[in-house]
Amino acid sequence: MIGFIGGGNMAEALIKGVRSSEFGVRSINILVSEPREDRRKYLEQTYSIKTTPNNKEVATLCNIIILAVKPQNMASVLDEIADLVTDEKTVVSIAAGITLSNLQGKLKTKKLIRVMPNTPALVQEGMSVLSLCECFSDRDIAAVREIFMSIGKVMTLPEKYMNAVTALSGSGPAFIALFIEAMTDAGVKMGLSRDNASELVAQTLLGTARLLDTGMAPDRLREMVTSPGGTTAAGLKVFDEKGLKNIVIEALQAAQKRAEELGKK
Repeated sequence: MIGFIGGGNMAEALIKGVRSSEFGVRSINILVSEPREDRRKYLEQTYSIKTTPNNKEVATLCNIIILAVKPQNMASVLDEIADLVTDEKTVVSIAAGITLSNLQGKLKTKKLIRVMPNTPALVQEGMSVLSLCECFSDRDIAAVREIFMSIGKVMTLPEKYMNAVTALSGSGPAFIALFIEAMTDAGVKMGLSRDNASELVAQTLLGTARLLDTGMAPDRLREMVTSPGGTTAAGLKVFDEKGLKNIVIEALQAAQKRAEELGKK
């Protein structure tokens, strides 16, 4: 049985993904602990799963436990379930900044996984990065990978890269959304309706992402669109003069630094 402690948006994305999965996890029973009664009823009715207000019930009954709580609530949750998490259970944390060593200091099991998913998981287009110890059997890790493959792509990296991952793919959707807002506002200023500008920008983003997903390098795509002395070149010149690349790098480094700070608390 898969157990979720916390029934928020990311937990729901995973539940939805598992229920629509092409993999073996589709048929696995799911139990969610969630303090809000209205949220429990919604999850039960929408996904035909079982819920409980009791975190200890999830820790007792489930062999895969996904900690889907906010980082500031993690310490109290770990204290609550510590005596119930035996060494055969797998515990997965999706809380930003919570390190494997932090989990190891609280729980008896060595089968611990830290995951950084991102918001596009809500539409099964997420990017999830896993960090884990070497104690896992292929069977144990396969089950967890299938859970996260149900909401998008999965990558496994050493934990030392997780703060960079948090900045790039974790915070990345917000940064991309800001750029989309700016492009849409520009379209409105140039005379388009907001609806038309939004549709143009969104489809341009989707199409560009699909091209890049074929393996085309970003610089190659940029060169394809850019004609010497043309409209694209004029716009790129402004980005270059304003130092867009440096601004992006500095923003991501700031996000990475903040992730490091959260991990030390």
